[in-house]
Amino acid sequence: MTENGLTQDINARWTRVRGVLRAAVGDSAYKSWLKPLNLVEYSDGVVKLSVPTRFMRDWVANHYGERISALWSDGNSPVSHVDIFVLADKEDVRAAAAARSASETTVRATEGARVSPERAEDDVSASLDPRFKFDNFVVGKPNELAYAAARRVADSPTATYNPLFLYGGVGLGKTHLMHAIAWHIREHQPDRKVVYLSAEKFMYHFIRALRFQDTMAFKERFRSVDVLMIDDVQFINGKESTQEEFFHTFNDLVDNNRQVVVSADKSPSDLEGMEERLRSRLGWGLVADIHATSYELRLGILHAKKDALEAVVPDKVLEFLAHKITSSVRELEGALNRVSAHSSLIGREITLESCQEVLHDLLRASDRRVTIEEIQKRVAEHFNIRMADMHSARRSRAVARPRQVAMYLSKQLTSRSLPEIGRKFGGRDHTTVMHAVKKIEELRTADMNFAEDVDLLRRMLEG
Repeated sequence: MTENGLTQDINARWTRVRGVLRAAVGDSAYKSWLKPLNLVEYSDGVVKLSVPTRFMRDWVANHYGERISALWSDGNSPVSHVDIFVLADKEDVRAAAAARSASETTVRATEGARVSPERAEDDVSASLDPRFKFDNFVVGKPNELAYAAARRVADSPTATYNPLFLYGGVGLGKTHLMHAIAWHIREHQPDRKVVYLSAEKFMYHFIRALRFQDTMAFKERFRSVDVLMIDDVQFINGKESTQEEFFHTFNDLVDNNRQVVVSADKSPSDLEGMEERLRSRLGWGLVADIHATSYELRLGILHAKKDALEAVVPDKVLEFLAHKITSSVRELEGALNRVSAHSSLIGREITLESCQEVLHDLLRASDRRVTIEEIQKRVAEHFNIRMADMHSARRSRAVARPRQVAMYLSKQLTSRSLPEIGRKFGGRDHTTVMHAVKKIEELRTADMNFAEDVDLLRRMLEG
């Protein structure tokens, strides 16, 4: 045994873990987030990794925690738990490690290392973000159905809308509602067993069970819960074995009146690479779309965020941000965080001018975003057709082909969902948009002149 309980075997494992992480995430991300990690101590199956700041600890835990734990548990590892903590002073290594060890209840298991959950029965559940509760979810017309359905599921003592399927673009609030449901049930119905995890983590547990020939324990673990919540289910697209197991788990839970909640970036019918029978099952209950945010909703979110930060932000700054940053709630809140932090650190009051200065890169990127209307106008001009033809029912090739090109570019250059794009083209069905995208991709592959034409349009729109 060497200093701090670090054996040669543990040091060798750490070298291997770092190498695999670097290859997986790339040099840039590795140098920014993972290289600063230091192996400080190993004792009684616990590996202690230090980072220099709390922000870095939170980032590493949220974005790489599961992967780090999985790598440490690979093979016949003696490691049962990985602890990432902030090291303020190198002289306080042992004191910090001992204090943290004494203050936390660690759930250990021979199956491998992992981040300790809040409750022992939820050993497969991901941790819940304390910020994501119903109380601080801002409701507006784009998300009111999803919010109402989530509240009904959380309040009901038995399964309702089974499954509840939430879908929408990135950063619109799906994960917030998932966490809020889990928090509400845990607080008001503590006897119900709730498991929340990403589809990626579900697949990880399934593959691990296959590897260690422990599928019966896997089935028991996931089929004995009262509420199963799977986030970002599109991740298992094309993963046939995982889909098969999820299908049987889903059926077993629904048949036994256990609640299932699922989220994805598309509706069940649009999940490419997903088996038809699974898509059908996912659409059994209530499918709730979270639309892109409206100006009023974005402004409400900013006011709520400002109150939470206890920051002094002029209304005209909030209105400016609500107009300018439209892509996602995450980006919107991040912008207000940057403005508030800059004001606090520099000691300057927040003004419209200082806001534009701090967010110049973000605002420039927002200004470059293309709208569907701009795409339609540019394509119509390029092919010499009327703007009205983009919305008309005319099917002649001279009109239909440019319309398909506009649909294709709308899918490539905007964050709008297929149904939203279809509505912008005369209320067409999302399947029409899917067909248009597929057709243009085929034509680009077969006809180089056509491909150059489409690429020229794209460059003009992006420029």
